[in-house]
Amino acid sequence: MPSSPAYCSPLAYHSFVHELHEIHRPLGLFRAASAIALHSRPEASIDDACEAINKLAGAVRSRVRSRTDQALLAHLHDVMFEVAGFRGNSTDYYNPANSYLPDVLRTRRGIPISLTLVYRTIASLVGLRVEGINAPGHFLASVTIYEGATDHTLFVDPFHGGVLLNEHETIELISGATGRQERATPATLAIASPSDWLLRSLRNLQGVFAHRGQVRDQLAMQELQAAIE
Repeated sequence: MPSSPAYCSPLAYHSFVHELHEIHRPLGLFRAASAIALHSRPEASIDDACEAINKLAGAVRSRVRSRTDQALLAHLHDVMFEVAGFRGNSTDYYNPANSYLPDVLRTRRGIPISLTLVYRTIASLVGLRVEGINAPGHFLASVTIYEGATDHTLFVDPFHGGVLLNEHETIELISGATGRQERATPATLAIASPSDWLLRSLRNLQGVFAHRGQVRDQLAMQELQAAIE
């Protein structure tokens, strides 16, 4: 790992590397992902992004009267998708800002993986068990709902306003994104590790920058990727 990056903003690089030590905590992963934005947004603040996330989690908690998972999930969706208005940016999908969490929190627009990370972080702070699903073509979430001694899992698509999906509907969504008929295999519905989240985000940005001809920015994202691998 180089002590000084050749292409990435030193602020972004060193902040990102510093936050990697805590990515197995939900807020730690969020902080590391937020650090990516510092390459293009040096004025952005990881602490401010965390404060915004904590405020959203607080808004969910303030509404809850029953501590059941069903109640938490309902209020999470109400706050994030109805009150705050988070949605996918389908009109400007390939804008790099859709991957920068400080921007996503400000504009309430993003791509599937950035919106899912916001969703998962808030959910974890209020006590729900949410995982990222590293599906081909369309990143989404799964949430486990506990009812007494039993539990069941639902899939959630934050890009489309938090729609709840069963497994069949999820496979249809993924198939539409990839353009081929997918199957419900462990690979298709794989739970994302913390490194998976960051690597996929960085590869998304590399693709965006390559398409725009921003070679130095593309190489900067590769430097951040190398810090993980």
